[in-house]
Amino acid sequence: MSQVLLDEIVEKLSQLSVLDMAKLKDALEQKWGVKAAVASAAPAAAPVAAAVSDSTDFKVTLEAPIPDDKKISIIKAVREITGLGLKEAKDIVEGAPKELKASAPKAEADEIAKKLQAAGAKVTLKGL
Repeated sequence: MSQVLLDEIVEKLSQLSVLDMAKLKDALEQKWGVKAAVASAAPAAAPVAAAVSDSTDFKVTLEAPIPDDKKISIIKAVREITGLGLKEAKDIVEGAPKELKASAPKAEADEIAKKLQAAGAKVTLKGL
């Protein structure tokens, strides 16, 4: 394998979120029929990815800072996710970091994170 190709792969993997790393780990384990183990020389994100993939319920938190140019789209996403009114959603976005969901199943937490990230927000999922 050429060094250029390896560098491209490293660059692409470096752009993945922790949640996407966990999904990649699961997909590779399934494809190769193995169970991934965290090596002691692994980067800090690998243990986090393993911990995220083992949890069944997650706390979803909207993180600060909120980009000014994305604030309206993030407020719309928060309203859609929470069912809150405009003022309440605006208060949550402006008061970030804020917990949006205290406990959500993995699929729901992933969906919430995707919606918020598509709107331009930073989101963290913490396994419970």
